[in-house]
Amino acid sequence: MPLPILAAALLAVVMWGASPVAAKIAVQEFPPLAVAFLRTLLGGLAALPVALAMRIPLPKPRDQRVLLVLSGFCGFVGFPLLFTFGVALTSANHASLILAALPVFTGGIALAWDKRLPRAVWWLGCGIALIGEAVLISGRTAGVAQAATIEGDVLVLASNVFASLGYVAGARLQRAGYPSSGTTFYGVAMFALVLLPFTPFALSDVSPGEISAFSWGAILYLAVGVTIIGYVLWYWALGKGGIERIGLMQFLQPVSGVILAWILLSEQVSTSFLAASALILFGVWLALRAK
Repeated sequence: MPLPILAAALLAVVMWGASPVAAKIAVQEFPPLAVAFLRTLLGGLAALPVALAMRIPLPKPRDQRVLLVLSGFCGFVGFPLLFTFGVALTSANHASLILAALPVFTGGIALAWDKRLPRAVWWLGCGIALIGEAVLISGRTAGVAQAATIEGDVLVLASNVFASLGYVAGARLQRAGYPSSGTTFYGVAMFALVLLPFTPFALSDVSPGEISAFSWGAILYLAVGVTIIGYVLWYWALGKGGIERIGLMQFLQPVSGVILAWILLSEQVSTSFLAASALILFGVWLALRAK
């Protein structure tokens, strides 16, 4: 596979790996609803003028417009809401590891969309990964589990469905010939405008002067780094390299998240966390070998 495609996918995965840590930092001073709104609103306000300046056209075929709306809603409304509320109730380590199951969700949705049945080994890998998720969610021993709750873990797990569906829709749009920059810029801008009327309610408990620069930096990272740069790179790589093959790169996503959680949040890992990590990553690896 060409190096630029792999490099783009790897950069997106590393940037997304830091998103649980950035979200955890942000929700320490912002309400979760405000974080979910701000990452899409700020991203949309930055993306729309860029898209207009680049003269990126809107998709004309009806099926491409449907894909744009679907990818935009899943990636910039459904996923941020569930993920942010989940991170507020769990640890960044747990959120990072739960996101490791994204390749299984993404591959499964892509296969179902194309009406293809996966091989038996794919089902086996999924089962092992889900057992790992169960161990992770149920484990409440010392260390990282002290900052995690079942409710938070389940919300992050549910956000995987929205993220994966958005990835598949965006990748199919890219494969249909529509640029990944348009999918990202117009997708986030469209739903930023949808969320705009509800912004006063979402930000009613926010006092900007009382928020630290560290938390504002986390919001900006989620809005620009994760929402814009990460999605442009990822949709482009998925469209060029194939959903099932490039989806393998998400296998590496927890690495940067766990390292950053240890450095920035002093989160430690427990024995049950390590056991769950091994099961999830092995299950995902096994499922992806069936592609």
